Amino acid sequence: MSEGPILLVEDSPDDAVLTVRAFTKNNIRNEVVIATDGEQALNHLLPESGEPLRPALILLDIKLPKVDGLEVLRRLRDDERTRRLPVVVLTTSNEERDIVTSYELGANSFVRKPVVFEEFVAAVNALGVYWLLVNEPAPLR
Repeated sequence: MSEGPILLVEDSPDDAVLTVRAFTKNNIRNEVVIATDGEQALNHLLPESGEPLRPALILLDIKLPKVDGLEVLRRLRDDERTRRLPVVVLTTSNEERDIVTSYELGANSFVRKPVVFEEFVAAVNALGVYWLLVNEPAPLR
């Protein structure tokens, strides 16, 4: 199991609470660090000084204040330190261009947030099982 934290980049407090509840309900015990906008996410992952956060998984909304999620993804993939981190775009967007752009920028997965809580819990469970238990992450430099 990947022991590192999960970075949840989510500007909706309700969605952040639901995501953390879904992890708890699925017995996913990784620490969850929440960034409420793209700038906070970049400060965690690419700080100007100090130790960067090295999450086991990044769950990235794309509709974010300050720096949007697609720009966050672009910067992560452009930097050698974060290029290999697993990034799952988790969003309410159903725009085809958001899906295409996310993959073009290097997202590992694109998941549309289900509206019904039970479906959301199931989706988070599948994400947790795959990315934290099944997937073998690339070594970071």
